[in-house]
Amino acid sequence: MRHDLSLEALGDLLELPIVSTLATYRRDGTVLLSPVWHAWDGSGFLVCAGASDVKVRHLRRDPRVSLVVYDQQPPYRGLEIRGVADLSTQADYRGIERRIAIRYLGEQAGTAYAERATESAR
Repeated sequence: MRHDLSLEALGDLLELPIVSTLATYRRDGTVLLSPVWHAWDGSGFLVCAGASDVKVRHLRRDPRVSLVVYDQQPPYRGLEIRGVADLSTQADYRGIERRIAIRYLGEQAGTAYAERATESAR
């Protein structure tokens, strides 16, 4: 396993709309693996989840997190990031959620998805 890869060595892996796997820790120490959409912002990964989502509850109690991003097509590149989550309730949450939805679904479907998510959160 290689460590300390440069961004250039990853090629376009961070740009691909790949469903990643997020690991959080339950109260008993066991791991919850969750499929999530993500976006690389140049310094870290953005993942959106509602305030009552089980992943967020886990992270409030134990902020340790791992994220696995891997390409299911040859040459089967992948990476695992381990660290401490920075939970944010920033005002632009909806903008980030829209950006990530568009990344995975395209402009029209992603915008509609984000609007539905906003409506259901009210």
